[in-house]
Amino acid sequence: MSQISVSNVTFHYEGSFDNIFEDVTFLIDTDWKLGFIGRNGKGKTTFLNLLLGKYDYQGSIRTNAVFAYFPYPVTAEQCQQSCAEFYEELKPNCEFWRVLCELEKLRLDAEALYRPFGTLSHGERTKVLLAVLFSGENDFLLIDEPTNHLDQESREVVKDYLAQKKGFLLVSHDRDLLDACVDHVLVLNRNSIEVQSGNFSSWWENKSRMDAFCQAENEKHKKEIVRLEQMAKRSADWADKNERTKIGYDPIKEHDRGNGTRPYIGAKTKKMQKRVMNMQKRIANEIEEKQGLLQDIETPADLKLMPMRHHKEVLVSAREYGISYGGAGDTPCHPVFRDLDFEVRQGERVFLHGKNGCGKSSLIKAILRQSMGQESADTVMQQTGTLTTASGLVISYVNQDTSHLFGDLRAFAKRQNLDESLFYAILRQLDLERVQFTKQMEDFSEGQKKKALIAASLLKPAHLYIWDEPLNYIDVFSRMQIENLILKYQPTMLAVEHDVRFQERIATRVVEL
Repeated sequence: MSQISVSNVTFHYEGSFDNIFEDVTFLIDTDWKLGFIGRNGKGKTTFLNLLLGKYDYQGSIRTNAVFAYFPYPVTAEQCQQSCAEFYEELKPNCEFWRVLCELEKLRLDAEALYRPFGTLSHGERTKVLLAVLFSGENDFLLIDEPTNHLDQESREVVKDYLAQKKGFLLVSHDRDLLDACVDHVLVLNRNSIEVQSGNFSSWWENKSRMDAFCQAENEKHKKEIVRLEQMAKRSADWADKNERTKIGYDPIKEHDRGNGTRPYIGAKTKKMQKRVMNMQKRIANEIEEKQGLLQDIETPADLKLMPMRHHKEVLVSAREYGISYGGAGDTPCHPVFRDLDFEVRQGERVFLHGKNGCGKSSLIKAILRQSMGQESADTVMQQTGTLTTASGLVISYVNQDTSHLFGDLRAFAKRQNLDESLFYAILRQLDLERVQFTKQMEDFSEGQKKKALIAASLLKPAHLYIWDEPLNYIDVFSRMQIENLILKYQPTMLAVEHDVRFQERIATRVVEL
């Protein structure tokens, strides 16, 4: 067991004047199962890179721990090889028998080690890399969002696996995973960093209580400020009135006054002025304390959605529908799914569920093409049965792929025919920093790219919202924000999303593929 001591760390990227971290100090234990929580763009991955020694910084990070990072960067050349050929390049001194033992715990056949790495599914790649990662000794493991792109079954396997381990820092926005796997949390708040014992739910409960207390205290401070301001004004008026009486008086009306009363009046005025100054200091202190109370409170803005009503009740219908790939020439036909019967009715929020590769995204693409009256551009995709969409159906689509995003946000808004000011407003409500507005989208984090796609979808009035894994890389606060939005406006949705908490709250029906 050892500790990681972070003392007075300040860091900013070259060319930027904004600090990512400023005078940060905390202490963590390498035996902990530590969950790392924070909004997109707040510096989680940056902090991992600081631990790995990739950047220069002010302050100190002291530890005897050896760090290892997931996911390993796998080269194009290595993708052509089997993991059994290059695993030692990822983890020097890693023993093969240990990798086999870890794979068994991850419920993956050892045969996967001998297949070309590039042919493995997302779930298989994750399991193989985790097995290699945990096959070392005495390392403190830095695990960055391991469940992205994984189906529900693979997520459960990874969750059970990590729950048995210790000595790692887990960056994740998956509340179910965090609750199952961590015993401490490291939280990047808006203006501070805190370390707390417990999982995500216990931290969130404590935070909610603290936020409620701070809000109540804030209201008390507001009232006290108003009271003090009123008293200060009255005292200032009295002081001014008394000060004016020093300079001349009416001997008939004020026959009991003489020049000898002037020192008394001056002293009284001075006392009142001092009282005003003390009140102003108290006002300043109250304002400062009030601001300090609210600095870390999460108050997500209410987003808006503009669902449209269609004249038909059934928007999408499939009868004995199937998709297959291949079948051209000598290529055998490989069914993805067959004999699917389902429909999406107005007001429903239907979630597609199944393993990676079962055809969820293929079905979505087929629906999109059908709604636009287009034939499949994929010559190897074969369809059976019937798939129909309501005439005049308007769809707002969020693609799971972000590789097509380029240029700045202004250019993106123009290509999407979006109102630029409204687009920026929604992005700010999703906590995208203004500094990102002038950057190229290619340089955005994956979470920031996803927020741009979601914001664009929210701005488009539609009969049906089709979202394909919209929450990958999206921070937990924005996830809850989006949940509340959907529950408020009740749009008709067809979605693929493996976040258990999100599906439980949002889905009205789940379709198995």
